[in-house]
Amino acid sequence: MIQNLSEYVDALLSADVSADDIKKTQAVINATDEVCKILDSPSVPGEEKEKAISELFPASVFEVMKKLANKNMTSSFDAIAKEYKVTLDKKRNVATAYMTCVTEPSAEQMEKMKEFVCKETGAADANIEITKDPSIIGGFIIQVGNKQYDRSLKTKLATIKEAVTKDARKANEVDAGGIISILKEDIKDYEFETDGEEVGTVVSVGDSIATIHGLDHVMYGEIVTFDCGVKGMIQDIKKETVGCILFGSDEEIHQGSRVKRTHKKAGVPVGDNFIGRVINALGEPIDGKGDIVSSDYRPVEQPAPSIVDRKSVSEPLETGILSIDSMFPIGRGQRELIIGDRQTGKTSIAVDTILNQKGKNCICIYNAIGQKASTVAKLVRTLEENGAMEYTIVVCSTAADPASLQYISPYAATAMAEYFMYNGKDCLIVYDDLSKHAVAYRAISLLLERPPGREAYPGDVFYLHSRLLERSSRLSDELGGGSITALPIIETQAGDVSAYIPTNVISITDGQIYLESDLFFSGQRPAVNVGLSVSRVGGAAQTKAMKKAAGSLRVDLAQFREMEVFTQFSSDLDDDTKLQLRYGEGLMQLLKQPLSHPMSLAQQVITLVGATGKKFVDVPKEKIKEYQGAMLRNFSDEHDEIIGEIESTKVLDDDLRTSILNTIDEFGKVYNG
Repeated sequence: MIQNLSEYVDALLSADVSADDIKKTQAVINATDEVCKILDSPSVPGEEKEKAISELFPASVFEVMKKLANKNMTSSFDAIAKEYKVTLDKKRNVATAYMTCVTEPSAEQMEKMKEFVCKETGAADANIEITKDPSIIGGFIIQVGNKQYDRSLKTKLATIKEAVTKDARKANEVDAGGIISILKEDIKDYEFETDGEEVGTVVSVGDSIATIHGLDHVMYGEIVTFDCGVKGMIQDIKKETVGCILFGSDEEIHQGSRVKRTHKKAGVPVGDNFIGRVINALGEPIDGKGDIVSSDYRPVEQPAPSIVDRKSVSEPLETGILSIDSMFPIGRGQRELIIGDRQTGKTSIAVDTILNQKGKNCICIYNAIGQKASTVAKLVRTLEENGAMEYTIVVCSTAADPASLQYISPYAATAMAEYFMYNGKDCLIVYDDLSKHAVAYRAISLLLERPPGREAYPGDVFYLHSRLLERSSRLSDELGGGSITALPIIETQAGDVSAYIPTNVISITDGQIYLESDLFFSGQRPAVNVGLSVSRVGGAAQTKAMKKAAGSLRVDLAQFREMEVFTQFSSDLDDDTKLQLRYGEGLMQLLKQPLSHPMSLAQQVITLVGATGKKFVDVPKEKIKEYQGAMLRNFSDEHDEIIGEIESTKVLDDDLRTSILNTIDEFGKVYNG
């Protein structure tokens, strides 16, 4: 690439080189490769080069060609000539337009074209370069600067086809005669757009990133369409070019490809028909169950509800997991982070929470980001087997998808959740996981040549997640009282919660559930670390029955873990210490919970009342879970009035507590013979 282009253009201008001389020079250079090889060869003496230039080229370009030959850059003359022509046209106030047609226009038509170009550009005269292309069928396409005016028959037919297809979808019960009448009406009423479209040109493309020149008025986040049909979103705006992430393959996109603006922000179709379906980040079904008829279209990027539009968290969203509902309760509209190393049960907690929403009037959205397709398929199968797909949408961008789709995936899922929230419904959304989302964004940013910061992440990675999670909230009663409860998942490396992304997301959310690897591998599942886990706002949403039943559970567990450390090397323990240890071991056993077995509020309250009442102390550790299961079945079969009272009142008074303890004692006598 020639660096000092303007120097040679100025030399041509000072010599007042004519357009004919420029064409002659280009014709000689392009006639054979030997010309450039000889003139650009360092082994050829300067005198011979000058002699060849004087014989082959017009006298007006001698000095410029001599300079180029001395620097072995004769092959760069085409670029100089192109820039010279542009500069000369500007100087003479002449505009250049590019016309694509099937047959050349007549002289009269050409004059009208020139008038049109002069009117659009304000130039005194116009040059029109013609290219023949039979594929446009008829009419013409003319480009003036960055604007393209498409009057081709091909585009007209495509527009009519799109309109007819849209009308036919709306009226899918219309017969063939009805469709023909729609077609006739559309053709009759068809009006071609008179405004020109802003068109850019691809400068470079690779790794699902395209750099585009010519889109001077494009917006950040706007969708653009390439001439091969692939769509992309503007993610970087510089002085001369814009960066675009692609939502499809870049195989058919090359340098020089045309790009059109759509004047639309990126968005996804939404609606009730998406419930029970598996879709990609663009809202397209990928489960093989046919098309989905949408109710609305929402932008993927949307401002979060303002302070006055929100309502404080006060209603519980029960996970069905005893350790969480008792110590780290989650409320509707809360953002509770699930954090831990890989393979510690993070997704399992999220899936069990989804399963527990059955019959509770809550729409669930599971967003898989960068997951293996087999993992997502297994999860969907689990949801189907438990009847959870009836109220769940799975938004999937697998590890095989480009970084661009992984990047917009959580925003698209949130847009779907917002549709339900603004319709007065409660929604639960799981982001699995935001660590992979940050990695996808880092890849995009580095390819867009943004300066890297800590751990090579761009500087706005904090804003990346804050603007996403802030959209989860509980709306005021005036706006319908809907809510989005978010369960973002973050994967840590070797338990390091102080890494860049974990600390960022911890600061944004309303608490975190920390899963510890040591607990997981010791058989304590879910492996919730009581000390590091917290729910900052969930306490206000916890039911009175659960709050009273849990009591000092968290403190008791903390004391047990501390005591366990200090007494593991001691053989001589007093009776009180032994009792305390048995009590703590019993609590740990009770908090163990198998997958896909969420507990109801009544089952949790009864278990906690029995535990804090020391009713499991005398039960052998290895038999506690079996004893608990039999006890809860006994309550369900013979004491359903107690369960009914807990579920209906959600209050645990002293009489009810005493009744539960007495019932457990009676069961213990029968169970132990």
